[in-house]
Amino acid sequence: MVAFLTIVIILACIALAFFVLVQNPKGGGLTGTFGSIGSQVMGVKQSTDAMEKGTWVTMAIIAAISIFSVSFYDTPKEVKQPQQNSAPAKQQQPQQQQPAGK
Repeated sequence: MVAFLTIVIILACIALAFFVLVQNPKGGGLTGTFGSIGSQVMGVKQSTDAMEKGTWVTMAIIAAISIFSVSFYDTPKEVKQPQQNSAPAKQQQPQQQQPAGK
């Protein structure tokens, strides 16, 4: 299922790139951006509504499928440590020192 969703996301990314590249640019690059910020916040100048809606819908599809696909990932299984056949070593207790001279 993850592979299928990945393929759908890639196809939607290609469609999004198509929508973005087909639209007419807003203006003169960075200089046009600083000149009239208010009219350039949303949408693209001289593009059809279908192209703009296609861009937003495709972007929403990519975001939704990306969030939805997380539920299909499996959590990694715990790695089992090889068991040792030998018994654990006995801990030696420290011996008490007897006072010198006795």
